[in-house]
Amino acid sequence: MTVHIGAEQGQIAETVLLPGDPLRAEWAAKTFLDNAVCVNRVRGMLGFTGTWRGHPVTIHGSGMGMPSLSIYVNELIRDYGAQTLVRIGSAGGMQPQVGLRDVVLAMSATTLSTPSRGIFGDLDFAPTADFGLLHAAFHAAEALDVKTHVGGVYSSDAFYDDRPDLNELMTRHGILAVEMETAELYNLAARHQRRALAVLTVSDHLITGNALSSEDREHSFADMVEIALTAAFS
Repeated sequence: MTVHIGAEQGQIAETVLLPGDPLRAEWAAKTFLDNAVCVNRVRGMLGFTGTWRGHPVTIHGSGMGMPSLSIYVNELIRDYGAQTLVRIGSAGGMQPQVGLRDVVLAMSATTLSTPSRGIFGDLDFAPTADFGLLHAAFHAAEALDVKTHVGGVYSSDAFYDDRPDLNELMTRHGILAVEMETAELYNLAARHQRRALAVLTVSDHLITGNALSSEDREHSFADMVEIALTAAFS
């Protein structure tokens, strides 16, 4: 048990999926896991542990933004021994070829700042995904016939961003999508020698202004969870 996670030792699996929304964690656990049990309710950040095809899995909310994710990932690694951490979340498309409902596998994550910035100082550390997870996720997406893009994402500090110039710069340099957590997840995985990957569903688009309906989001997010679970145990 930690300050932010009420689970007892042994209640968190070595493989953890991390949706930002705790209610999405509950939906994913009930939809994909067998015998899912709620192991955390502290501050309303729900976490569930069950099995997927016989493999122990925890699906735990991480909140919005890198500071929130950093708290949960630090405790999951340090206090519960999590080894494989896969973010499953939504993202905003930033390239014309990246469509709604497409999946983006984040090979790297660009950001202005993260909670780890104080450690790196003047160094511009480039956090990246675990290649084994990335490779397995790409093939899992192919098997599901889900349109998938692999490349860099932009982890923003702010949801309501008043920097259109920065978005234009990201687009110009080939960034596929914007979200709010991946850079810090990859920083922490590198620091603690863990495996990490972000599997993201494009729910809206910065260029076109289009966005998924709630019904479309549910179907697309199911593909994302299936890809993440398959990759984690490939």
